[in-house]
Amino acid sequence: MRARQLVCGIWSLCFMFCLFCIFLHQTTAKRKLKFVSIVFRHGDHTPEEFFPTDMHKEIVRQQGYGQLTKLGIQQQYELGQYTRRRYSHFLSVVYKQSEIYVQSTDCDHTLMSAQASLAGLYPLTQEQIWNPRILWQPIPVHTVPLSHDNLLYLPFSHCPKYNELLRETFTTRDFQRQLKHYKPFLKFLATNTGYSLKKLNTERIWKLLDTLQYEDINNYTLPVWATRGVRTKLIKLSEFLLQAEFGFHKQIQKSRLQGGILLKTILKRISNARNPSHRQKMVMYSAHAATIAALQTALNVFNGKLPPYSACHFFELYQEKNGQYTIEMYYRNNSLRDPHPLTLPGCKFRCPLERFTQLVSPVLVHYWTKECKM
Repeated sequence: MRARQLVCGIWSLCFMFCLFCIFLHQTTAKRKLKFVSIVFRHGDHTPEEFFPTDMHKEIVRQQGYGQLTKLGIQQQYELGQYTRRRYSHFLSVVYKQSEIYVQSTDCDHTLMSAQASLAGLYPLTQEQIWNPRILWQPIPVHTVPLSHDNLLYLPFSHCPKYNELLRETFTTRDFQRQLKHYKPFLKFLATNTGYSLKKLNTERIWKLLDTLQYEDINNYTLPVWATRGVRTKLIKLSEFLLQAEFGFHKQIQKSRLQGGILLKTILKRISNARNPSHRQKMVMYSAHAATIAALQTALNVFNGKLPPYSACHFFELYQEKNGQYTIEMYYRNNSLRDPHPLTLPGCKFRCPLERFTQLVSPVLVHYWTKECKM
């Protein structure tokens, strides 16, 4: 009898200990970061185009069109260092091909930006040094020709349906009302840059802004007409045109043909990361201001501001204590501040993956080529 009581007592103690272990695990278990996708804008670069009256065209002979500057290299290197600090607990210290995939548009300054960021992300350990005078290692950056880029090089102008939506946008009363305020300014730009008024389209406005910003940042003498006030108004005009390009009118339809393509690709990789055998931890996309604007417009979180050099949008996939998967988003548009948390409309900041996917489903197209046809 006493032996039976002793056995029962031992079993009770074991049972209580097991319950205690389960409770301890539940209270100490942490949510786990499972996957990260980041999309960033390139750094400072030489102009891709000079306006006809520009006095600094010798820059091309010295450095070439669209080349990352020393400042641009530093901006991207610092982005890589920040990414290392942010994910030091997640990424391996040394580069592993199975952990990270990097894709860039086929432009010199985005390819160079990706390489500079990777140099900051993966500083060499002692064992990796292959030449003590060159503390750098090659890391692959993938790309496709711009004519075949249906992911990052936005806007996709080879989509007839999108071009029709854009024409509709330009004829809306709201667009014309706002454009009216800029018409004297556009004439002013035409007179001083040497462009004809007809040639001052959206792409040329963006390139003109890039050229003046480059010359200002790199201490070239600006034209007398390019005052601070003029450059500020040029930024406002660029932002207005950027919003018209991807939103403003029939935003969902545009997003299906533009930023929704990248969003769908990102979500597919995020979904794949739930597989226990999945080894990839991060995907990096080196792209442009328009890429970030189109992506954020598709998410309905775009602030209407031109993304600055090295601006970066983060997607983070977590597995919560209860096994549920959630997505968090952050936007880093100032290297001196922490990234801004972004909340998808209709969800909380820590958004369940299924809910996130459901909310953005209207902008995810299944047959892009078919939908692009008129």
